[in-house]
Amino acid sequence: MVAHGTHGRRPTLEEVAARAGVGRGTVSRVINGSPRVSDATRASVEEAIAELGYVPNTAARALAANRTDSIAVVVPEAESRFFSEPYFSGMVGGVGMALAESNLQLLLTFARGERERDKLASYLAAHRVDGVLLVSVHSDDPLADRLLQMDIPTVISGPRSADEPLPSVDTDNYAGARSAIEHLVSRGRRSIAIITGPLDVYGAQRRLVGYEDELASSGLAHDEKLVAYGDFTEEGGRRCMTDLLERSPGLDAVFACSDLMASGARQVLREAGRRIPDDVSLVGFDDSMIARHLEPGLTSVRQPTRDMGRAMTMLLLDEIALAAEGKRSSARRGAERHLVLPTELVIRASS
Repeated sequence: MVAHGTHGRRPTLEEVAARAGVGRGTVSRVINGSPRVSDATRASVEEAIAELGYVPNTAARALAANRTDSIAVVVPEAESRFFSEPYFSGMVGGVGMALAESNLQLLLTFARGERERDKLASYLAAHRVDGVLLVSVHSDDPLADRLLQMDIPTVISGPRSADEPLPSVDTDNYAGARSAIEHLVSRGRRSIAIITGPLDVYGAQRRLVGYEDELASSGLAHDEKLVAYGDFTEEGGRRCMTDLLERSPGLDAVFACSDLMASGARQVLREAGRRIPDDVSLVGFDDSMIARHLEPGLTSVRQPTRDMGRAMTMLLLDEIALAAEGKRSSARRGAERHLVLPTELVIRASS
């Protein structure tokens, strides 16, 4: 039988807290899906809610807390890149999985140019969302700093530098690159080229450093002629592979820092009559659907993009809950909140 508040009126948040033996803020965190609650406490609160028949007044709660019950995924890239790269679909899929456990709605928006950034900043300054997930951040993009100045709860997909003040979730780009080169060396490859990502992205910088360090650990000299600077696109992979073959026709392996670039490199290698992996081994990064569908199958460093999206969302829910309690300080907490998820080398026929 369902219990009710005193004198037959609708039960209150305070009564739920008293029944569960916790504070009002803890009940609020459970209702809002915050990860900052233990499983045992969450179960106690949910039991008290069921016993009392408590029904949250979502509209009143949001208004009182200056909440919108929505978050924004902001992508500072062209829409064409977002819809062509598997990385983004994996991230958004992970965000959706995490939001299924909360009451928040999702807004997807693009902010590539200055006009779009200004428009977005005005929208966010009007408190239209409770927090922001910023995906694919370039070091020279001012949007992250503007969000920091506005004190909007924000989590980014990878730091912009080693001193990133905002909370972030990333994969271990450095270790992933080292595992790729270690594998190629173990296959007897000695002239190993790299097609980097754009070096205004910190993750791309870390992959390049991992490549360089693993070469040194393997006793192989670094040769700038074996380095081509790409942009994570298929066309960039084609362009870089063409340049590499002109500069270093004797290369016997290529580490492309995205599966899309590896796909472009593969086309050029085949057109040049180079057999994969007999003449040239090829390794990508992402372990996307592209890697599984290429012929031969592409060896690739798996980064868990869905897990990244989910972790970013849970971290943002934490930041939003802290902001609601007046306990959040982005600069202080950000230095303590950088999650790095492990990568895994998936070996297929291309190497």
